[in-house]
Amino acid sequence: MPILTRMTTPVIAPLRPSDGHKGTFGRVLVIGGSRGLCGAAALAGRAALRGGAGLVTVACPISVQDVVASFEPSYTTWGLMDDGSGQIDSAATVSLQMKCDEVTAVALGPGLGQSEGLRQLVTTLYRTVPVPMVVDADALNLLASSPASLWAEPGGPRVLTPHPGEFARFLGCTPAEVNANREQLAGQFALEKRVVVLLKGAESVITDGVHVALNTTGNSGLATGGSGDVLSGLVAALLAGGMPALEAARLAAHLHGLAADLAVAELSEPGLIASDLPEWIARAWLHL
Repeated sequence: MPILTRMTTPVIAPLRPSDGHKGTFGRVLVIGGSRGLCGAAALAGRAALRGGAGLVTVACPISVQDVVASFEPSYTTWGLMDDGSGQIDSAATVSLQMKCDEVTAVALGPGLGQSEGLRQLVTTLYRTVPVPMVVDADALNLLASSPASLWAEPGGPRVLTPHPGEFARFLGCTPAEVNANREQLAGQFALEKRVVVLLKGAESVITDGVHVALNTTGNSGLATGGSGDVLSGLVAALLAGGMPALEAARLAAHLHGLAADLAVAELSEPGLIASDLPEWIARAWLHL
């Protein structure tokens, strides 16, 4: 097991120069969405905007592009070849690789779906895209179900954001076993795979295998579908702005939880839903 150094310094918001423009604050590409799961990609896109990204594009199957576009006028959408079942076709892989050269961070997975073609797409992008990438949701499950040799070498900085169930699939254990040893298991995995792990849950664990931080913001209102997609978009925005992967994951977890803490004061923990969070991220920035 790795020896982890606890991070105790406060999270700090990145500076925004007064003469900055859209390009200054980064370009995010969200890759996800599928029939029945359009909202996940839209939530990630909206969160990336609220996280400070200058430009956000959501790449999704062309069959659901209009639906994804209808959620938010402030991001653009890009319709990709559909595999016939409402998911992105693996034939879009080369086009996505080229598009990734035009952005500064990628969020891969929200609402993506599951198929053999998507498994090939995810493992290829994971090991070939050089820009920072946050991997979440369906993309995590596709990696976990693929031979490790297909994604052992990340193409660039990677932040993986599993919940205990998703993380257990990587380790071949149970979520209970993950929760019994969260810091050490996350640290070992991060060190071996050369990634940053943001293991979600009460006091989310953020580690690169050398340093570890526990997030203390957040509440049970985050236990609702879509909140993880918001977190993915937030991480991507901070990566796009130039923050190192570990610091981006740490600040995103803090802001995400803080937004929930501010929101429940008005909305209640049971009443909080994921689509509330992007609006409260804007207010959370004020508390930094």
